[in-house]
Amino acid sequence: MLWSDPENKPPKELRDTQEMLRRLGVLMALAMVVAMVVIGLR
Repeated sequence: MLWSDPENKPPKELRDTQEMLRRLGVLMALAMVVAMVVIGLR
């Protein structure tokens, strides 16, 4: 690997987007669990 090769890191915007999508996925999973519990209690 040459010293002039760019680093293999995604740009900051892409990393921020991936982080936001990860959080959104966790929130969606929690919302689904809560919805199942509410539906189950009816």
